[in-house]
Amino acid sequence: MSDIGRRHFLAIGAGALVAGCDVPRGAARENEILRSAEKDTLSGYAIYPVSRAFLPQAALWPVTGSGPRGDWIARQKGAQHQIIAPGDKVNLVIWDSEDNSLLTAPEQKAVRMEGMTVAPDGTIFVPYVEAIRISGMTPEAARSQVQEKMEAIIPSAQVQLSLDTGRQNSVDLVGGVASPGSYPLVDRDMTVLNLIAMGGGVASGLQNPLIRLIRNGTLYVTTVSRLYANPALDTTLRGGDKVIVEEDPRRFLALGAAGREQLVPFPKDDVTALDAMALIGGVSDARADPKGVLILREYPPSATRAGVQGPRETRVIFTIDLTTADGLFSAGKFGVNPDDLVYVSESPLNTIDTISRILGNILGAGARVNNVTN
Repeated sequence: MSDIGRRHFLAIGAGALVAGCDVPRGAARENEILRSAEKDTLSGYAIYPVSRAFLPQAALWPVTGSGPRGDWIARQKGAQHQIIAPGDKVNLVIWDSEDNSLLTAPEQKAVRMEGMTVAPDGTIFVPYVEAIRISGMTPEAARSQVQEKMEAIIPSAQVQLSLDTGRQNSVDLVGGVASPGSYPLVDRDMTVLNLIAMGGGVASGLQNPLIRLIRNGTLYVTTVSRLYANPALDTTLRGGDKVIVEEDPRRFLALGAAGREQLVPFPKDDVTALDAMALIGGVSDARADPKGVLILREYPPSATRAGVQGPRETRVIFTIDLTTADGLFSAGKFGVNPDDLVYVSESPLNTIDTISRILGNILGAGARVNNVTN
């Protein structure tokens, strides 16, 4: 066979080989994903290009994905002193200078009554004066109340009162700090950040630390950074509150021709599509199609009901073109939700380059064979 004939044969064989097999790739192309979504009429997909015109519409749709949700309570100024509540323990020291005192023994000037629990009806029992209501009072007002009652039978009595707070005047700080535990309300103006400071501050290493406040069975949720940024949200605590500090559990998944393929934690309250690209190391220079960044999201069926602001279908694909000014600006305002899939599609040029390398290798092998036979 002549050299020209041999080369034609190798070229035809190489073309047939390439045409008859799929070229290995690390990610799908954008048109492959979108075509398959359009053909799948049973599952139901909706495709929306992310643009300036689309952003106001998307902003009205419900937030999707897992993760804690709840409202938060704005700060309300409280009293800057303690208030006695049922369950607190009161310690009394009663001084009496009378020689024939009802309370003290001879040569004894004071009697101690420690650990007196405030009853559910707000009273404590004191000998000779019986029940005295002190719940709802400050420690100083309660001291004056006890002394007034005592003076009726012991005119020279002087009363000293101290307070050990019970459950209704304490809050629990659970995890995420250096010293978790139960802490007394030092006054009625103590806030969430005050409590975290008492616990030694937020533990290092927590990504975008989250705060859960449980009050009367209701869950409230925010982040530490949000309280730092807005002191008006530093909630005033109430007795019995539970505060949990933990890492933000929200994640999104990055796949395809991205700089990194992994589960990515939310490093702040709101992550945009442009933030997401930075978090995953951008797009692969050698493989990615910057016109074909996709965000895949699944909405609950309730989001597609008539009269509800939401997508046409539960399964939604948002397309982003990072080669245009509108695409870049819009990506910087389009929010990524927890559990979203951020998919960077493969560039069509990458397939052409792969085919060229395969053909080059085959033709190069043919040339070597030809040299050997000659």
